[in-house]
Amino acid sequence: MARMTGGEALVKTLRREGTRVVFGLPGVQLYGVMAALREEKAVRFIATRHEQAIGYMADGYARAGGGYGVGLVVPGPGLLNTTAGLSTAYAASSPVLMISGQVPRANIGKDVGVLHEVNDQLDAIAPVTKWRKRVVEIRDVPAAVQDAVRQLKTGRPRPVEIELPPETMEDEAEVELLDPLLVVRAGASAHDVERAVSLLLASSRPVIYAGGGVHGAGAHQAVADVAEYLQAGVVQSAEGKGAVSDHNDLSLGASIYPQSLLKKYLEQADVILAVGSRCALAGFKPEQQVIQIDVDPDEIGRNHRKTFGLVGDARATLEQLLERLRAATPPRPSRKTEREALRAEIAATLTQEPQASITRSLRSGVPEDAIVVAGMTQIGYYTRPFWPVYRPRTYLTSSYSGNLGFAFPTALGAKVACPDRPVVAISGDGGFLYNAQELATAVQYGINVIALVFNDNAYGNVARDLDEAWGGSYGAELTNPDFMKLADAYGVVGMRADTPTDVGALVTKALTLERPVLIEIPVGRMPRPVFFPPRRKPTRS
Repeated sequence: MARMTGGEALVKTLRREGTRVVFGLPGVQLYGVMAALREEKAVRFIATRHEQAIGYMADGYARAGGGYGVGLVVPGPGLLNTTAGLSTAYAASSPVLMISGQVPRANIGKDVGVLHEVNDQLDAIAPVTKWRKRVVEIRDVPAAVQDAVRQLKTGRPRPVEIELPPETMEDEAEVELLDPLLVVRAGASAHDVERAVSLLLASSRPVIYAGGGVHGAGAHQAVADVAEYLQAGVVQSAEGKGAVSDHNDLSLGASIYPQSLLKKYLEQADVILAVGSRCALAGFKPEQQVIQIDVDPDEIGRNHRKTFGLVGDARATLEQLLERLRAATPPRPSRKTEREALRAEIAATLTQEPQASITRSLRSGVPEDAIVVAGMTQIGYYTRPFWPVYRPRTYLTSSYSGNLGFAFPTALGAKVACPDRPVVAISGDGGFLYNAQELATAVQYGINVIALVFNDNAYGNVARDLDEAWGGSYGAELTNPDFMKLADAYGVVGMRADTPTDVGALVTKALTLERPVLIEIPVGRMPRPVFFPPRRKPTRS
């Protein structure tokens, strides 16, 4: 044991558990931790300009880099400001540890109105966290941090939070630091694997449906190996894109909207092996047999009744499946010609303009290993089914949270995790201005993200829908700053496209600069994406 402050115990334990970066915003309740971070040279602290960005940056760091992200905020308004980012991480099953301050010990739960008091903030953030804990005693800090890390590394990865009052961070006590946590992620039971193998061997047209859990488990090679053995095409959710490279004929993409060719192909499957997905948007036919691999038992069969569950780590379970398949039968004959024909047919349908031409231009300018963060804007929407992805963890969305403002700060976190890889954020003008102040963070810390801003001077999706179905747009038009002057004011490089299809060439140029770059792409109103569900119209005559 050694004598140290609670802040030192916190930082030392984080360091032992593999933390190398903390995103945060310093404040009066955090001085004990800030002093400890200042002395811990192995942990980098990145200060943001708003707490909302902290949640997003920690999420981007986790999903791009494959570890977990860490944030640090003051209590009350500081913690509440992170909840947009935490809700995205929660939706995307992203492992984020948020560390919050608290009011002084004597005031906790008293509701007396001390600085930053929210009573009770553990309850306030419960809907967007998997696990929460308040730590009052200094000696309990190492175990609490390790419990948080255990929650991040076991079961379904989702945000967790620990909170400490200022005295716990600042005062000294005798503390025993713990050895780093070792976690073994087990596969499904052997009995269940045997049953799944029997179902797969009895199928004639199996298909694999890959979700974001493939990335979380690092199951990319295992998915490809099982798909190859069964000659099963791999359909992906938006979050699962990159589970198998789109260079590989096994990958059939993510365009499974109603009436699409891929949707029709998926409906012909007699067994669907779903890996790391809730299957909420898959829309399987009721009579289709699904084998669902998920680390979270609560997700088994949530969205499809005829489901056989394999509860366990996706990679470990797929490796078990492959071993048993190899023992039971030789590889199936190749269906490569069939898949290549389907891929060509699907590619020929990507004709909606101007989205298709802009997306092709952008893909031509973005390197294959670049990380693309697709925001809630027309081109961001279009990339979900149609953006080719060639490497794991290189395409990030806000999942079902669907947050405006998510793309740019999430991209900053991804770039911190992967500094040697290009990172591109796709935003609209409305969404970008949620966190435009983080251009200052990018400059201060040399986080060289390319921020694309598709500018239609409106919340374009809302404006179009109100015009076309609700009698006219209202409240959706925007008066924007001059984005080139904004870039200059922050000290980033500004570029403006003459036409939207110049975007690919501008990205190629931006990549040579090794600086943060803002590229404005003026656009007009775009048509409703063909894959959107039918729009609800007013019921009143």
